[in-house]
Amino acid sequence: MDLTRLRLLVELERLGTMGAVAETTGMGTSAVSKHFAVLEREAGVALLVPDGRRVRLTPAGHRLAEHAADILARVETARTEMAGTGEAVGRVDLVTFTSVASPIVLPALAGLRDNHPGIEVRLIEHEPDDALELLQSGSADMGLVYEYSLVPRHFPATLALQQIGTEPLLLSHPSSARASSRAMTPQRLRAFSGEWWIANSRGSDEDELVQRMCAAAGFTPRIRHRIDNLEVVERVVAAGWGVGVMPKLAAVTRRGVTHAPLGALGGMRRVSLVSRTGSWAWRPIRLVADYLRSAARGVLDNDDTAVSSSPGSRV
Repeated sequence: MDLTRLRLLVELERLGTMGAVAETTGMGTSAVSKHFAVLEREAGVALLVPDGRRVRLTPAGHRLAEHAADILARVETARTEMAGTGEAVGRVDLVTFTSVASPIVLPALAGLRDNHPGIEVRLIEHEPDDALELLQSGSADMGLVYEYSLVPRHFPATLALQQIGTEPLLLSHPSSARASSRAMTPQRLRAFSGEWWIANSRGSDEDELVQRMCAAAGFTPRIRHRIDNLEVVERVVAAGWGVGVMPKLAAVTRRGVTHAPLGALGGMRRVSLVSRTGSWAWRPIRLVADYLRSAARGVLDNDDTAVSSSPGSRV
């Protein structure tokens, strides 16, 4: 049904006569009458009946006028939201990964809730590969994903990417009398060529990162353990059963574990906001992104100086 005709119906209920509707809207009386005739055909029921020299609404006409008033109010609310002049309202499904949840996502959502209570955020935890699938299928509206500078990720053209920071990578290895937290060099990394290495069970980016990093130091890593949970990785390291790569945000002080910066050998982990191309125009998504970027300042680094390979495509 045409919004103009619904608006005329609401005005007729309010004003009572065709003449008053024509005067208020600036239309001729015959034009108003033709609009009502079309509206009756669209509704499939009689909306008006003669009442002397005037017309009056039928019960169906009154009921449709109630619906019309609600529809027009919702349309106006939607226009106001899209224009950014009213309170932002809506649900944003945010898919994120574990290590940024506490230091970035939760503080961001706390501030968002205080200042924009009309925005509801639903959290979904997934690693980047699954997160990108959810975004492309429409099962999530926005994602926080990561990629390694040594292993750039390909992002589909259907998604738009905004990098919010980087974090260094560390070698997590068992503490000992000879353990050092100094930055790794190829020579120092070769000292771990005889150790068992820890990778994840998905065998994707992290595997490639470990392989490339160790190749640069002149050896092939012996990957024995495949563990996704980074806390469990640290416990395995503390037990002396292996070594692994740890992003700075996930590294915690733990007895029996030493963290050594990998520097240029390991590159860095880039953290980015991702959404479907065109979705950034919706105000709730823009606001969620603003709060996430703000929370990331001071937690993530802003430079990308350690990157030695070209990044994946960006929008």
